[in-house]
Amino acid sequence: MQEVVRASGHEHVSARHASTFEVTSDDYLTPAGDCILGVDAGRTPGDFDPEFVEACRSADARIVATLEAAGYTEHVEGRGDPDLLLSSDRSLVCRTSEYIDDRTVMVEADAAAADFDRDFVAALAGGADLSLTLTVDRK
Repeated sequence: MQEVVRASGHEHVSARHASTFEVTSDDYLTPAGDCILGVDAGRTPGDFDPEFVEACRSADARIVATLEAAGYTEHVEGRGDPDLLLSSDRSLVCRTSEYIDDRTVMVEADAAAADFDRDFVAALAGGADLSLTLTVDRK
């Protein structure tokens, strides 16, 4: 099962955060938003298909985020959790920790913003279009 989110890069994308990455529907980004990779997202977790959300809430769900921009591709793998809400209408966050709030779509991710290839980050800082595909399956 998949959900696709399209967003845009922004001049303030720095991708320095060590434990999360985020995509937001906000159309702006300040330099403090060091986890944000894309702005002006066309969808948020609150828009996801209920079946996708339910699959992510499985204790044995494996979630893979595939991020593509300007010819670069990044893959991040994490897991779902029965406590995931996936209800935010503003942004989505993938976390290396087990922290969960309404924006969380993945916990125990194997990478965060600071781990992404710097050429990929530079493309986003140059305003490249971002495609984020979230895929969920059971281990």
